[in-house]
Amino acid sequence: MNKTGRLIKQSTGEVLLDNARWCSSYFCKLRGLMFRRRLEPGEGLILVETGESKMATAIHMLFMAFPIATIWLNTDFEVVDKIEALPWRLYYAPSKPAQYTLEASPDLLERVEIGDRLAFESPS
Repeated sequence: MNKTGRLIKQSTGEVLLDNARWCSSYFCKLRGLMFRRRLEPGEGLILVETGESKMATAIHMLFMAFPIATIWLNTDFEVVDKIEALPWRLYYAPSKPAQYTLEASPDLLERVEIGDRLAFESPS
């Protein structure tokens, strides 16, 4: 199921993204942000896997026109790794297993630290 909601930093209640899209279907994950020209402010994508893995949460940046923040989260939605992913790079993977891959604007990297716990709130 693909839905949208807000992404929040649990320790402060800060809204990190107003328009986070929960992306769990095969086709949503396959497409990701490829072929997009830009992200809108407050927009991001949460790629969802069935369990924690380094390989399953690895990404590529082929067909990307802009850099993105890539933030990996474990099953508890705790940040385990983060990086600025650059266009046309073949491979980025987390240093620790993750279940969720968050893709958003690079400025998000300054607002999230490894060890932070995030929360996804979907409107009812």
